Amino acid sequence: MAPDLASQIRKLERTFPPLSPERAELVARASRELAGSGITERVLKAGGLAPDFTLPNAVGVPVSLGETLRNGPAVVTFYRGIWCPYCNLQLKAYQRVLPEILRRGVQLLAISPQDPDKSQATLLKNFLKYEVLSDAGNGVSRRFGLVYQVPEWIRSLYVELGTDLPAFNGDHSWELPLAGTFVIDRNRRIVFAFADSDPSVRCEPDAILAALQPLS
Repeated sequence: MAPDLASQIRKLERTFPPLSPERAELVARASRELAGSGITERVLKAGGLAPDFTLPNAVGVPVSLGETLRNGPAVVTFYRGIWCPYCNLQLKAYQRVLPEILRRGVQLLAISPQDPDKSQATLLKNFLKYEVLSDAGNGVSRRFGLVYQVPEWIRSLYVELGTDLPAFNGDHSWELPLAGTFVIDRNRRIVFAFADSDPSVRCEPDAILAALQPLS
């Protein structure tokens, strides 16, 4: 049995190169400010309706939530990008439970603000067998209440650490989605919602499977 995602994340963090005290404080400050912004309170909650959307997949083919739901419920997860090690770990963890998700007649869609080329790279890097969609400008993420802007005072650190968001996302907004995961029934009703301002806190695969149980 694979360890839970939180344990895998803690193990991953032990491999990160240490930051200087100055850089670590910038990261901590950004985390505090995002947590204090109240953004998680604005995220769509269970019981609400998910907005319909159509986004291109990794090869540019449009994928519609509405059309997906004609065949059964869906799990929709938002991630930051291929540059985010937490995201890659999460996407691979969801791949491991994909057979169980599909067995229940449910589709899995992963969404990021990256352009389709980066989405395709994400799919190939993590050996994903589910749809990876590109949400240019974070339009869909915004409708789910997930979008925030990276503060100007930390952007240079992002770039120094290899995360040039304009290059990954194809715009200069410096906006990202929280890592949010939603289970949506065939009527677009959200039956489970998870989002956290801490990028290291992700929805566990077991929580998704438990939320799907009543829909099976």
